[in-house]
Amino acid sequence: MDRLGLLKTLITALDEGSLSRAAQRIGVSQSAVSQQIRQLETTLGHQLLLRTASGVHATRAGATTAQHARQLLLAYEALENDLDAQSDHLSGSYRISVGTVLGRTVFGPLLLQLSQKFPDLDIAMGADDRYVDVVREGYDLAIRAGKMGDSEGYGRKIAQLDTVLVATPDYLDKHGRPQSLADLKRLKFIRYNMENTSAAIRTGQNGLWTDTPVNVGFTASDPQVVAQALDSGVGFAKIVRFLVEDKLADGSLELILPEVELEQKDVYAVYPSRNGLDKCQHAIIDGFLELVAERSGNAHAPAKRLELITA
Repeated sequence: MDRLGLLKTLITALDEGSLSRAAQRIGVSQSAVSQQIRQLETTLGHQLLLRTASGVHATRAGATTAQHARQLLLAYEALENDLDAQSDHLSGSYRISVGTVLGRTVFGPLLLQLSQKFPDLDIAMGADDRYVDVVREGYDLAIRAGKMGDSEGYGRKIAQLDTVLVATPDYLDKHGRPQSLADLKRLKFIRYNMENTSAAIRTGQNGLWTDTPVNVGFTASDPQVVAQALDSGVGFAKIVRFLVEDKLADGSLELILPEVELEQKDVYAVYPSRNGLDKCQHAIIDGFLELVAERSGNAHAPAKRLELITA
């Protein structure tokens, strides 16, 4: 095995604190991990790990080796990224995690297009509203709306999506169309409880923000169920505009108090490397922003002012 591979195995064992967990993460047997560690110790002439009942720990030589190994691996990754940037070709295996709504509406079609354009690119997309840890779970990229969640990786805000209040025309015909924020109390609010557990929504008028009380009538943790409740005329909901742009256009949904400002939905990209986004990550994010802009024209991408946020 190449020396960089051996160093990567050492780092993985120390990060996991266990040879067995390191083997699971790498995808080899525990005996193979042990053999690689012994091979590295023989090459360097020092014992690198202490094996105890509670797991593995670095010796003094192991800690020094790990420090240099991380720098070497980061430098090698930067080299690969720089070389990749000189080519228009994308290849290799790529794991991405997205929320269920964005996965179904945007990233599923987008990643299918990328797969057709780059046949040597093997993409595995996980659609899950759970906040994955990109480092420990081996993801190359996670896209999260609202919050980044906890992760050992790094994050950037890549977009801000407009949100609106909507209901079916039949529901508003029956219960009345609000003329003010106070009128919202007369309607039933469909709440997505992964995002908000309060009985209020944040609203703004003339630059002033306040929590406006609402009458919660239905709550669901599945975004698709929230959409079904909305279509069924159960009440009104706050939702990202581009997701309902088609229904607003055909009249099956109607805006409520369109002059009222609502908080935008932040969208984050979370990735494992401190070196930033690689070429494939950029292709995915750029494709996302283009698709959203085509559908709604209201995706605000802070492209020139991306802030690095340790998750």
